[in-house]
Amino acid sequence: MSGYVRPELLVTPEWLADNLHRPGLRILDVRWRPDGTGRAAYLAGHVPGAVHLDWAADLVNGEDSGLFLLAGPEQVAAALGRAGIGNGTTVVLYDDAASLFASRVWWSLRVYGFDAVRILDGGYRAWTTDDRPISNSAANPDPATFIPRTQMRQRLTWADLRGLLGSPDMTLLDARAPAEYLGHEGNGRRLGHIPGAVNLPVAAMTAPGTQQFRSADDLTRLLLKANVTKGRRMVCYDGSGIAAAKLLFILGLLGHEDTALYDGGWAEWGDRLDLPVDR
Repeated sequence: MSGYVRPELLVTPEWLADNLHRPGLRILDVRWRPDGTGRAAYLAGHVPGAVHLDWAADLVNGEDSGLFLLAGPEQVAAALGRAGIGNGTTVVLYDDAASLFASRVWWSLRVYGFDAVRILDGGYRAWTTDDRPISNSAANPDPATFIPRTQMRQRLTWADLRGLLGSPDMTLLDARAPAEYLGHEGNGRRLGHIPGAVNLPVAAMTAPGTQQFRSADDLTRLLLKANVTKGRRMVCYDGSGIAAAKLLFILGLLGHEDTALYDGGWAEWGDRLDLPVDR
């Protein structure tokens, strides 16, 4: 992990193995499946002591059909409390999807002022190498109390983003595949991208053949190739705020401080005929 400006945002499987029973440490298994079988994957085997969190149910506003908009502070605080996470807890997140869902949960917690959160580099796949222990027993932690401190500068609505379009102080990053960015394919009512957005596909930021993040040098080169430099506010989006959250995490690893997510993403923007689109 050498070279990252903020290496403390990641933990290795070796570190986690050495700290499994550390007081105040909570491990969250945030593996997710669209068909609702994420908990079944957890029960089939997980890091010992890990608690399963269905982020799409517990940390998303269920009133916004078809969108993964962040839930309000009361709902998020209740979900964390049930998972045994309170003020003063340190959290380690993992999934089995190249840290896409772990990054989304990382961002969700940070919006509400929970900063002591890390991601297991390589996720569950990395944990299961070298014969590390796994558990099939569901963890039942004691309830805890988390008091949210909303940091809404880290989250933008469509209205916020529309008001920032054209600002010389903002860099807008589209984390989708190039074909979606260019408008050649997609699932929205309209195809293309938000005006002024720079395409920075997050799929290229995982080391080939693994689910680990690329080296700091590789990630820096990818950002420089897209003319992304420090000193401006970075706003990320994708289809529905998941890949964009991973891009946001990577920006954090590299030391970018003023970052935000538009979690409505193209699923929301592309369906609104009153918002501008480029192709």
